[in-house]
Amino acid sequence: MRLNAQILLLFAGLSPLAAENPRVFPAGEVPQDSRLGELRTLNSYFPFKPVEDKQQWEIRQQEIKRRILISQGLWPEPTKTKLQAVVHGRMEFDDYTIEKVYFQSMPGHFVTGSLYRPKGKTGQTGPFPAVLCPHGHWADARFYDAGELAAKKLIATGGERFMSAARNHIQARCVQLARMGCIAFFYDTTGNSDSIQIGHRPDKSDHLDTPENWGFFSVQAELRLQNMMGLQTWNSIRSVDFLLDLPDVDPSRLGVTGASGGGTQSMILAAVDDRITAAMPCVMVSTSMQGGCTCENAPLMRIDQGNIDIAAAIAPRPLGLTAADDWTKELETKGYPDLQNLYKMLGHSDRLTAVFNTHFPHNYNHVNRTMMYEFYNKHFRLGLEAPVLERDFEVLSKEQITVWNEEHPAPTGTSIGDPHEMSILQLATEDSDEKVAALVPNQPEALSDYQDTVGKAWETILGRRLDQVGDVKFTETSQSMSGEVQVSLGRLDHGEATEQFPAMTLVKGKVAQAAVVVWVTADGKAGLFEDGEIIAPVGEMLDKGFMVLTADLSGQGEFLTDDELLVEQRMWYQRNAQNAWERFSGYTYGYNHSLFVKRTHDVLSLIKYAKKLAGDSNSVHLIGLDGTAGPIILAARSQAGDAVSETIVDLNGFRFENISKHVDPMFVSGSVKYLDVDGLLSLCAPHRVTVAGMMNHEAADNTFAAANATERLRVIDDLELEAAMNEIGRATTP
Repeated sequence: MRLNAQILLLFAGLSPLAAENPRVFPAGEVPQDSRLGELRTLNSYFPFKPVEDKQQWEIRQQEIKRRILISQGLWPEPTKTKLQAVVHGRMEFDDYTIEKVYFQSMPGHFVTGSLYRPKGKTGQTGPFPAVLCPHGHWADARFYDAGELAAKKLIATGGERFMSAARNHIQARCVQLARMGCIAFFYDTTGNSDSIQIGHRPDKSDHLDTPENWGFFSVQAELRLQNMMGLQTWNSIRSVDFLLDLPDVDPSRLGVTGASGGGTQSMILAAVDDRITAAMPCVMVSTSMQGGCTCENAPLMRIDQGNIDIAAAIAPRPLGLTAADDWTKELETKGYPDLQNLYKMLGHSDRLTAVFNTHFPHNYNHVNRTMMYEFYNKHFRLGLEAPVLERDFEVLSKEQITVWNEEHPAPTGTSIGDPHEMSILQLATEDSDEKVAALVPNQPEALSDYQDTVGKAWETILGRRLDQVGDVKFTETSQSMSGEVQVSLGRLDHGEATEQFPAMTLVKGKVAQAAVVVWVTADGKAGLFEDGEIIAPVGEMLDKGFMVLTADLSGQGEFLTDDELLVEQRMWYQRNAQNAWERFSGYTYGYNHSLFVKRTHDVLSLIKYAKKLAGDSNSVHLIGLDGTAGPIILAARSQAGDAVSETIVDLNGFRFENISKHVDPMFVSGSVKYLDVDGLLSLCAPHRVTVAGMMNHEAADNTFAAANATERLRVIDDLELEAAMNEIGRATTP
């Protein structure tokens, strides 16, 4: 892809400068760039990211929480509509009761479950502490039955004491919590037990992946960060709302505990919802496998963090953990010591506990539940004698505890399956669009909220600001003269990030220091040449005394082993990728930056180096004149602060919403949710930007106006680009 043909024609009268299109590395050799290695996956190693003091932890804690919320489409928080909770079918037992519950986490979408309450034999009259009990991937969890043979084996190996608990350990923990004086809410994960409206891993067909109609795992959904994990986390947040609406719940003692996938949901909920006062996620927190289901993965979520960091986000609130002979078996030596150091630093070592029963397989058995009971006995101040041991109980069947019956009919028709899935995603889209649009500032006082929400979202998506770029070093590999133009080739290393890419500077005459133009193209440094000659617009910049800096960004030029443009970025899929859920792009983008973001990082490194070249007395400018380079330039500009004087881009009509494939090199999770390229442009305020080929710029217009910088945003057409290029360097920047 070459520079806009109209621009070339505008400069056709200039004499081209003869030059080569040289390489930095020998033919067949690629840069020593860590991003060319294996993609990170849910099976990679995820050590805790350490902090030095309490203040640093508070910043890090907010980063973890924000990344989780953004990844799951919950930033800003969706509108909390009325739950319209229904509690019915009370069943009486000796020292506890069970009721059937359903409520709407969003209009028309039901959360279902069983509510266990103490019956008064503990001597307490309330308000009672409450514990949310999300389950893992045990089939039909509320209705689960391990079977007689499996139950006997559990008892024989010491994992369980009673047949009842051995057949359904999830019911067992709820009964015991109620007997201890706690309210327990055992709610169904999406697509499990009474949650019948959407499958847990819904299958997809082509009609659910179009710009007009889409479901989970589709391109349009993921451009808006709509995913199964986000739905499940929202159901958990609304379950907290449900409990706190009950008059007999003590809001100062609210816990969550679950194992496996329920452990994932427990640590996620505790991280993002400060109303949780103590959490015990079991057999899930580790530096190893992070969770294999779509209900445990979301784009952006585990970039720069893993499950140890996520579990830590509750600190200094109480946290309990268990390990087993599974991916958590090394927790005692990998991850847990970091958590111990964190809690010690925060002055609350007594609030962290763990047991490492690695002689048992993946479980939430009686041995580990006993530790959980003592955890809540201590932190909820229940005053029970330790150890708290379970007693036998009556396991209830599906027919006994299902929430649906003739009086309370289950959803049918368009309230289930594809129509329902499309409907709730449309509702989520409308609500999100309204929320984000309402943040667009129309006066200076509103600018801060916009930056705190849309600005922080893009900062998280892009993953790096200019002030976070470490030292960059240019190592010259060759230098040549082409007439009066000095061409210097070399590799640019961002050592801290172990990133390396080919770069090139062009300068005319013997200029010690000059203003620098960072010029990015879809073709990398080859885009500055046509038929072996420097293109006329670049020649014009050189004639004016500018130094021009360009590079092969990640996936361009010398990153490739042939001359073909990169048309797809690498992906990692679950298992054999036979089903839609196995091809969920969150398995890639949840652990790796997209190619667009990697290229944005390279431009930030170029800006950092350009500042060195220009010196304090000279300025740095950005130019990108095609539909690939333009959005990348805007993304880098939005994170560059005061380092860049002027920016000129031609978007050529590009919009993220028009992307149709997850593998598209321009695909960015969440880009449409946060106002597309208009959102990126708006975050460049109050700095000077000239943009052509812009389809919609209302948010940018308003943001620049709110920043008192109306004159610093110019939206032009292609024919005006010549004037904009001629004026570069003349304007005074803020």
